[in-house]
Amino acid sequence: MALELSLQLKLAQKLILTPQLQQAIKLLQLPQLELSQLLNQELVENPVLEESIDEQATTPEERQNEEARTDTSDDAEMPLFKEDNIEQVFNYTSDDYFSDRASDGRDLGYFNSGIDNTPAFEQFISSRNDLVDHLLWQLRFMDIDERLRNVCVFIIGNLSDDGYLQASIEEIASLCEVDRPVVEQALEIVQKFDPSGIAARDLQECLLIQVRELGLEGTLLDLILREGMGELQRRQYQQLADKCGAPLDDVLAAVQVVGSLEPRPARNFVSTETTYIVPDVYLIREDDGFRIMLNEEGMPRLRMSNFYRKIFNEKKLLTSDEKSFLEEKMRSALWLLKSLDQRNKTIYRVTESILEFQKEYFEKGVTHLRPLTLKEVAQSLGMHESTISRVTSSKYIQTPDGLLSFRYFFSSSLQSSRGDSNVASTSVKEIIRKIIAEEDTANPYSDNKIVELLKSKGVTIARRTVAKYRNELRIPPQNHRRNLRSSP
Repeated sequence: MALELSLQLKLAQKLILTPQLQQAIKLLQLPQLELSQLLNQELVENPVLEESIDEQATTPEERQNEEARTDTSDDAEMPLFKEDNIEQVFNYTSDDYFSDRASDGRDLGYFNSGIDNTPAFEQFISSRNDLVDHLLWQLRFMDIDERLRNVCVFIIGNLSDDGYLQASIEEIASLCEVDRPVVEQALEIVQKFDPSGIAARDLQECLLIQVRELGLEGTLLDLILREGMGELQRRQYQQLADKCGAPLDDVLAAVQVVGSLEPRPARNFVSTETTYIVPDVYLIREDDGFRIMLNEEGMPRLRMSNFYRKIFNEKKLLTSDEKSFLEEKMRSALWLLKSLDQRNKTIYRVTESILEFQKEYFEKGVTHLRPLTLKEVAQSLGMHESTISRVTSSKYIQTPDGLLSFRYFFSSSLQSSRGDSNVASTSVKEIIRKIIAEEDTANPYSDNKIVELLKSKGVTIARRTVAKYRNELRIPPQNHRRNLRSSP
């Protein structure tokens, strides 16, 4: 077959993600804190952008006028200031700055208008208790040989956040190159440290260590933890009493003591930082309805720099490279400001649509939350479903009922007894929570009983769905909710 070269014309439509479009998509899905960080970074990298000090940021109309000023046509505008002033600006040195402005010491860093009674910053710094440091501090008071001390340090370094030992005796012996009795002796030393129950290998050993520290070895409580952990976890107290050969009342009293023990001995030494959520939108209840207000607290108010715009208009004083650089930065700044406007408008419209769809929820409560999908909101706004997904991802709205995620208002639908699909899964979870909260603790409801009660309320779901929702609500099963004194 012969090979030949030929030219062809072809017309096709393609969606090309330009850098500007990629930036707009990125801004749309950023939450409040990340957006603030990005804008501060843009302020550092783009000299054309500056933060507005006054309350009014640049309006869209002003930005259109600024975009028109960046036109590179030959229609020269009137100079905004004289050429010699431009040269004076460029020749302004740091010596001139200090000689002109440092007469009172303000710009030299030691200006003080009066007595400053503000506490030192170091007074606001707090240190957290560290579990490893706390255990190593106790280990320093132990009079033991160096080899045994090193094994203790290794054990302390292999504790979980809850205070349990994560390595086996054989692994520690192999890694520390010591015999098993040495590891067991080191583990016994660490298990006597504060907090009680530390370095246990499982829950049973953790509780037994605490019982030993209380001086209750050999008692009914010790026997229950050694022989009846299975019945204790299933709350089968009568079977536990028969197994231990003790009266039921004594067993129930011992079980109450077990409830006072600490299953997570390192609970008070957790060093996780508290994460605070900043709402992106405020929903304020008013007499005639609700008012939507975007959260702009902590957000830099950006605008175009008049100084660089004036320099850009002075075409005779700029080289081609300088003018090209300024033009690129000004167009980048304009696109960023337009993308921010579009982001705010989109979030506002999506919030407005959610408010319209979930009107009964905001007026009557969570049981009136209706099923809602991203597609429904997208169709009502004439947008793509992926756009709504980006808007509602990782964003929160402050409502009269508290701080809620945007995705909270989107839930799947369940079949009701009337044959329609107008029951939201979130509403069903709330109904289940109320049913269990009102049950008799002496005779709690089973999952099958909850299914019957839901059916009487017009909601038909399977028992496994009730169990799934109950687990999502972190509600224990029936036998774990039964009151101690009411156990058969």
